[in-house]
Amino acid sequence: MSRNLDKTRALYRRAAETVPYGVNSHFRYWGPEDTMVMTRAEGPYMWDADGNRYIDYRLGFGPVILGHSYPAVVDRVTDAIRHGTVFAWMTPLEIEVAESLCRMTGSEMVRLSNTGTEATMHALRIARAYTGREQFIKFEGQYHGMHDYVLFSTASTPRGAVGCRRSPVPHCVSSGIPKAISQYVITLPFNDPEVLEAAVTAHWHNLAAILVEPVLGNTAGILPQAGWLETLRQLCDRYGVVLIFDEVKTGFRLAKGGAQELFGVRADLATYAKAMGNGFPISAIGGSRKIMSTLQPGGIAYGGTYVGNVAGVAAAAATLEILETEPVIETIHHRGTRLMNGLDEILSRAGIPHCMTGSPSMFSFALGTDVPPIDFRSYAETDEPLYHALVMALVERGAMPDADGREPWFLSYSHTNAVIDATLQMFEDAVLEMRR
Repeated sequence: MSRNLDKTRALYRRAAETVPYGVNSHFRYWGPEDTMVMTRAEGPYMWDADGNRYIDYRLGFGPVILGHSYPAVVDRVTDAIRHGTVFAWMTPLEIEVAESLCRMTGSEMVRLSNTGTEATMHALRIARAYTGREQFIKFEGQYHGMHDYVLFSTASTPRGAVGCRRSPVPHCVSSGIPKAISQYVITLPFNDPEVLEAAVTAHWHNLAAILVEPVLGNTAGILPQAGWLETLRQLCDRYGVVLIFDEVKTGFRLAKGGAQELFGVRADLATYAKAMGNGFPISAIGGSRKIMSTLQPGGIAYGGTYVGNVAGVAAAAATLEILETEPVIETIHHRGTRLMNGLDEILSRAGIPHCMTGSPSMFSFALGTDVPPIDFRSYAETDEPLYHALVMALVERGAMPDADGREPWFLSYSHTNAVIDATLQMFEDAVLEMRR
């Protein structure tokens, strides 16, 4: 099979003349021949410049929980921005969204921001101010945004660069970050309580926070093992460390109350973005009143011109209302389970060693092994080139997850059973092609 991509590639070449590598985010770059230019999207579908339609399982890297151009969200935003888009004051919509966030997540207080990067950056600042300490722990293969402090040992790190398990090396993944920044971050393997406890015991006196994605959102959606999150909570309580859940991907996707609700472990602070606005730029930090009250004017810097912008908060107000009143999470879970089981069966019939990872609303699968990976290190041992080749064959047929298996498949409320059936047929055809 071969798609016509003449217009798409022409637009990409035009973009590359004025935009470095033709993209405004490195995560959108698939190379000079395969980087796409999309022109519209609706429900579970998107279309490129040549009119090729794709079932979208990237969903903007996860924000589109209801579906593209979801009418109730678009209408709410359209109505709201007619009365202004940004003010140097609070608006009623901001209050409405804050109340919804507290009600749904169990947070006692929240602050809004625009992106996941902003939310995790501010959460670390709050934790440092609250504890009077400076270091923090993050886990290998986890991504917490684009600020300097967290760009260490992310999912794009070469496997050989992280050192041994008992003595990990924080690997900086970008040029331009001051070397001194590395002294503030301690990187550890996910799902390893023994190594974690040793690190906390050794560093607690200067340890402000443990920052963790409860699910490895950039490493195949790997889930926490039994007792892992509880161990984090216990160690933070024992040593006065702030536990921060990065729920930018898991919030309003795994459950209405996010990973905290699903796994029954409460963090001191949690960051949200993505699904809370169905694709509009908005994020938030929620937490206990005691810690959030550290945000005193003149004490901790926290702000931004576009914080609380009307488009973002209107989208969040509409999205959160739908999540509260309709069976969005349950429906996605049911259909995602059908899709995961179907993919599993097709790979098994084809005799391809594999294992499924993640949860039905954000999952992936590892090829070349039948032993489920539990962390970044074990996932790095899987057959990533085979995964990439299989997904590119699937894209040719009209379904588009990320070509990198570390980025999960995402589902929306608009992915119907018929869409799932169509995807499974395309996947089976792609697997047969790969076998040939």
